[in-house]
Amino acid sequence: MDTGDTAFILVSSAMVLLMTPGLALFYGGMVRKKNVLGTFMHSWIAIGLISLQWILIGFTLAFGTDHHGLIGGLDWLGLNGVGMDPNTDYAATIPAIVFMGFQMMFAVITPALISGAVAERMRFPAFILFMLLWATFVYDPVAHWVWGVGGFLRNLGALDFAGGNVVHISSGYSALVAALVLGKRKGLGKESMAPHHLPMTVLGAGLLWFGWFGFNAGSALGANGLAGMVFVNTNTAAAAAAIAWAFVERIHRGKTTMLGVASGAISGLVAITPACGFVTPLSSIVIGLVGGLVCYIAISVMKAKFGYDDALDAFGCHGIGGTWGALATGIFATKTINSAGADGLIYGNMSQLGIQATSVLITVVFAVVATFVILKVIGLFTRLRVNEEQEANGLDLSLHGETAYSEFI
Repeated sequence: MDTGDTAFILVSSAMVLLMTPGLALFYGGMVRKKNVLGTFMHSWIAIGLISLQWILIGFTLAFGTDHHGLIGGLDWLGLNGVGMDPNTDYAATIPAIVFMGFQMMFAVITPALISGAVAERMRFPAFILFMLLWATFVYDPVAHWVWGVGGFLRNLGALDFAGGNVVHISSGYSALVAALVLGKRKGLGKESMAPHHLPMTVLGAGLLWFGWFGFNAGSALGANGLAGMVFVNTNTAAAAAAIAWAFVERIHRGKTTMLGVASGAISGLVAITPACGFVTPLSSIVIGLVGGLVCYIAISVMKAKFGYDDALDAFGCHGIGGTWGALATGIFATKTINSAGADGLIYGNMSQLGIQATSVLITVVFAVVATFVILKVIGLFTRLRVNEEQEANGLDLSLHGETAYSEFI
């Protein structure tokens, strides 16, 4: 066991945890002021609920002994046998309990990302049930497929350094399904639904950017040269995507907005996540530039064209950005950066792009179908959506009996 690696992963875990309150601020600033606390609640309840789910059953389903490449066994149920010695299958230099804790923070934020698509209209009890079922039946299996020893996508050769498939694609496409099942917010297109507090959103974006260094660099599972390369790649792609968004927004709308630059940075962070441990900084620039462009098109053009109400652009950012990042990994990956990875298309290995595309398709189909089934099952027992009066009054007061601001603000 290496104390330096252990300290690094503990700090990285704390940084990843900070991303979920950061997400609350990022999303909370974009809703109307009558829904800000309800939006905060989605992220904060995820911290509590999924932390317990992960300890009780999630970790063993994701990383337990493989069963047919599809799911982990129950050998680590309730963290039985997950102790202070390293597990050499996953991280040879840090305690198994630290690896578990690091992965727990990924499990926490992923279902919280979906809340951006259903903001301002989903009932809180239904959302709690959805998160619990989604984490168990979507996140945990996909995590095993991609990261678990014996997982079939891992055996196929799919590369996902820090969560392209596992976090962003699974949550992004699930978010689109949830938005479609719940339907549009009342008054969409007829009344203003502009963000109520952009400085809050920008602060949230900054916390996400900061925490993302733990998210990505920590996935090296050691304080080493690869972690340093990942750190640089992460920042580079975010910077490139922010600039790309600012540029294309200026051309398309005539002005560059603060919300746009913040959204661009997040898009770049999403796009680089699967690739960050396999590509060079120069490739990260390209991944970020294209990531900012495709996410802008998805959010500013495609959403309006097709008319779905992805309220806070969970699908446009995470679904589209994650898809590009996974495919980009198959283009730009090089074994000169990570010998445990593979060369991509531009390094002479065309098959890696095909493997990446296959992994994306499998993840999308599974997430879409499973999310639809989960929502329909929940709908048999309780309403998914608030009624019109609750929606008009705002979820803060209707569902939680409190308001974010006094009547004088």
